[in-house]
Amino acid sequence: MASRTSGGIGETIKTIVYAILIAIFIRTFFYEPFSIPSASMVPTLLVGDYLFVSKFSYGYSRYSLPLGLPLFSGRVFFRPPHRGDVAVFKLPRDPSVDFIKRIIGLPGDRIQMKNGILYINDEPVKRQQISPYFYDENGRTSTYIHYIETLPNGYQHDTIEIGDDQPLDNTAVFTVPPNTYFMMGDNRDNSADSRDPDSGVGYVPAANIVGRAEFIFFSTNGYAHWWEVWKWPFTVRYSRLFSGIH
Repeated sequence: MASRTSGGIGETIKTIVYAILIAIFIRTFFYEPFSIPSASMVPTLLVGDYLFVSKFSYGYSRYSLPLGLPLFSGRVFFRPPHRGDVAVFKLPRDPSVDFIKRIIGLPGDRIQMKNGILYINDEPVKRQQISPYFYDENGRTSTYIHYIETLPNGYQHDTIEIGDDQPLDNTAVFTVPPNTYFMMGDNRDNSADSRDPDSGVGYVPAANIVGRAEFIFFSTNGYAHWWEVWKWPFTVRYSRLFSGIH
């Protein structure tokens, strides 16, 4: 009987070890979960969204590995990001911190904001104003100006703004260095990104990019404490489940 018990425990431990190794393999080479902690990517991503990031979309860097182990430099199997992709990256100033923004500037691009309008290579990016956007945060609803922005490659996405006279609505020209990318949040007046010299973002090296945000697998408005189980079904944003990220 003791032998059978020992064998059962051994099989259980082996199963757990295999499961952990498989999870690490998937997280390293395929998909990694990520949660949205701030409103900088509203309306595309909301606080309380949980999403999967594709690790293979741009190839692999040291930050694809658990703990960012420095086993190699640069990227292997590198495929350059596209303008408009939403990407998770390691903050250049502090690689222990994950950020998520939209890729706006590619290597060699000139990026500038003039009176709230994005300029890429000296050309204004087309934006179309649509119905106002209402965003509820901490029980308070704010109203934003809502645009559909069309990037030079034809990629369309939503942005929101308070107005065209905010601190980051007029900038100098940023010339994106080789092997780096210029990142911006869709919530243009509430985003620490490459426009802000105090954000620590700056130009993001290709090696710092973790992967491309693919789809939302869960979303909650956060209005229930973890122990309020009876409230959980009413906090889920069901319309956002399994939706793609554009």
